[in-house]
Amino acid sequence: MSDVWDRITDALPAAEDVLGDVALTLLVIGVAFVIWLVTKRAGQRWVDRMEQRGSGEVPRHEQAERHQRFATLWYVLRMLAAVTIVVLAGLVVMGVWGIPIAPFLAIGTVVGIGVGLGAQDFVKSVIAGFFVVVEDQYGIGDVVTVAGVSGAVEKITLRTTVLRDLEGSVHHVPNGNILVATNSTAGHSAVVIDVSVGYGEDVDRVIEVIADEATEFSQDPEWDAVFLDEPSVLGVNLLGDWSVDVRVVLTVEPEKRWVVKRAFLRAIKKRLDAEDIEIPFPYRTIVDAREANQG
Repeated sequence: MSDVWDRITDALPAAEDVLGDVALTLLVIGVAFVIWLVTKRAGQRWVDRMEQRGSGEVPRHEQAERHQRFATLWYVLRMLAAVTIVVLAGLVVMGVWGIPIAPFLAIGTVVGIGVGLGAQDFVKSVIAGFFVVVEDQYGIGDVVTVAGVSGAVEKITLRTTVLRDLEGSVHHVPNGNILVATNSTAGHSAVVIDVSVGYGEDVDRVIEVIADEATEFSQDPEWDAVFLDEPSVLGVNLLGDWSVDVRVVLTVEPEKRWVVKRAFLRAIKKRLDAEDIEIPFPYRTIVDAREANQG
């Protein structure tokens, strides 16, 4: 009986140590969970505050862009915070239980190198997507050209940019493949139009007519709200094979550039017809060799 009691007495310190380690482990997990909740709530409040700052002063489409940008940034920061908290908590728990950390660090390094080599494209796309959002290179609704594909941006994630072209096709472009991003609707758009007239026309008169029509067009109640600056007639831009090209620049809201261009082309065509100014086109003369020889 005494032997059993001695064994129980000897086991009590070990049991107390185990219970202490369990309690400390639970404490570490609890603290890590509380830190995660506080970080998550603080980050979400920051995102909401940044979205609301000046939101009443910007158009609705820009508010959507701001939301997308801050939501993506917060997603990245949240994932980084979660990984950091889990790794630190795991290392502390291993120290509590006396588990050597060095072998795990070595294994983790090897695994990390292997994963990094196997997922280079994925990591590259994620990093590129992060900088696309941080630098605000383009946003939802912008018309862009990336990796040889053009279209309106429908969605931006850390890995891909989703575009829809004029034919309705949806393109998923990995962000890592984007070397140059051309944004056609950033801030403002310049509609550049070359109006071709015949060589027999008085260039000064042509420029005066085009300038007058551009001014009237920009002051039309249907279009004046979309113009951000007065139209500019730059003058003769090209002496072509059969025409003289006069360049006009219209500075308008980005999303209206194409509809404005089509409307102005229609208006200038009607004005040139009314002013009896020739819009040239190439002629082709076909000569029958047999008739020529007979003549």
